[in-house]
Amino acid sequence: MNRIILLLSVCVLSLSSLSAQELIDDSTAVTEFYILRKILQGSDTLLHTTIEEVSVFPEPQFDRRRDMRRYERLVYNLKIVHPYAVLAAGMLDEMNDAFVELKTERERKQFVKQVERELMDEFEDELKSLTITQGRLLIKLIDRETGNTSYELLRELRGSFSAFFWQAVARLFGSNLKTTFDAEGEDKLIDQIIVMIENGQI
Repeated sequence: MNRIILLLSVCVLSLSSLSAQELIDDSTAVTEFYILRKILQGSDTLLHTTIEEVSVFPEPQFDRRRDMRRYERLVYNLKIVHPYAVLAAGMLDEMNDAFVELKTERERKQFVKQVERELMDEFEDELKSLTITQGRLLIKLIDRETGNTSYELLRELRGSFSAFFWQAVARLFGSNLKTTFDAEGEDKLIDQIIVMIENGQI
């Protein structure tokens, strides 16, 4: 145990000495410094830092080739729809900030319509090209990223009637705008894949 602590201390010390050196590139010289905190343990002074969380998942095992292809297809589809879910969460934050500044219901409705037009101009063709499976995954991921189902977001932004109408349309195509994301249950594998995508592991 003492050897492990000694090894870690040496690694941290070497990193701290390296971090204070000048990093020279062809065009500019940049000096980077990392300030490390210390903790006292008895008569010892230990350097203390926080490292980024690393998620490690077991390598998926497949009994049949068909299962492996299904997994690969899921990864492919998630890589396509995940950026849209992240974008939706970011835009929702921006809209919420803007809503605070708007004083009347009329101004809010005009703002929502303006944002909707901008989104349609930019993403309509791409979103129309999504498959039904990708659309269902996107509905789940919007709940994962925003904490609200697509139905709740529609009802909040466009009203109950609009939310009801689009829910009916979604049901015709076998989807459900009220679908929630269950990271600990049926969507556990999807959540693991998303984490790996976000970490650049796949």
